[in-house]
Amino acid sequence: MADYQPQPEHKFTFGLWTVGNMGRDPFGEPVRSALSPVEIVHLLAEVGAYGVNFHDNDLVPIDATPADRDRIVRDFKQALADTGLVVPMATTNLFTDPAFRDGAFTSNDARVRAYALQKTMRAIDLGVELGAKIYVFWGGREGTETDAGKDPLDAGKRFRDALNFLCEYVRDQGYDLKFALEAKPNEPRGDLYLPTTGAMLGFIATLDHPEMVGVNPEMAHEHMAGLNFMHAVAQAWDAGKLFHIDLNDQNFARYDQDFRFGSHNLKQSFFLVKFLEDVGYAGNRHFDAHAYRTADLEDVKAFARGCMRTYLILKDKAARFGADAEIQALLAEIGQADPNLAGLPGRYSRDTADALKALQFDRGALGQRGLPYERLDQLTVEVLLGVR
Repeated sequence: MADYQPQPEHKFTFGLWTVGNMGRDPFGEPVRSALSPVEIVHLLAEVGAYGVNFHDNDLVPIDATPADRDRIVRDFKQALADTGLVVPMATTNLFTDPAFRDGAFTSNDARVRAYALQKTMRAIDLGVELGAKIYVFWGGREGTETDAGKDPLDAGKRFRDALNFLCEYVRDQGYDLKFALEAKPNEPRGDLYLPTTGAMLGFIATLDHPEMVGVNPEMAHEHMAGLNFMHAVAQAWDAGKLFHIDLNDQNFARYDQDFRFGSHNLKQSFFLVKFLEDVGYAGNRHFDAHAYRTADLEDVKAFARGCMRTYLILKDKAARFGADAEIQALLAEIGQADPNLAGLPGRYSRDTADALKALQFDRGALGQRGLPYERLDQLTVEVLLGVR
């Protein structure tokens, strides 16, 4: 029996804002006491995490003095040294402060857009100082409630200009840093620009330095739109753009719930873990999730342990799926090759096109062939239920 204990090679990370969440929601005040960044680092070390990520203001309050900033960062570095935790990713909070009420990079106010760039450059400096190699952009206010108020072409150009500027800043500073864009369909705005991972991938191709920019898909965000998260991750991987990933769970088409990973959609979580392990994803597995509002501090620790433990259990289930003779026989039956199609269609050539056009297909037989997906899915469920 596997012990499912997290190890550094699993690269499990949490944000300061995750286990540090105080349980506030739109209808209720906080239910847990605030934890300092140093306390959060020690909590994550206790539960076995590999790293900790942060927004700039998770670590350094937006109104901190330079002396406050230096003290906070010094203490945080000491906590990292004491625990061995690392900082793989950082990001900027461009959505909480009232200045960003109409967005940051897409704001109609040029002063807000300039301030957002200034804030982000300083936050990038901080992230790099603490070791971050990935910088995530979630456009939490980059959207509208009414299209009367903002032109989507102007908004897209402003966002593009901001990312181009920041890519040049990173290059000019000589930083070893890549950007990852995080999509979300809505909330806190009525509609957010670039609402899906696919939209982000299309947008990246329009940038001056697309090689520097990838995506950070989040499970809950794709599920909010009713989409298949694993398919979005596969598209990002195929494009060479899966720079980071946010793991959590979510009831389809609800508000952003950020549940513990694997707590709601076990089959979707299983296929996601299986995909990441099958392709050899070597990046961090970041849990962007929150404990239930009912949790006390000990239950918050149980939440964090649960995210990692469930991932490792599903990783073990994926290995069982791959080793199951009956499942593999069904997969072989489904994907059986036809010797008459050897080498076809392959890459295009005039000869292969002519050969393909000359083939005779039994359309009736093609339509009559059944595929054993019911049996295969049932076996998948049985693997998950632990009876295989």
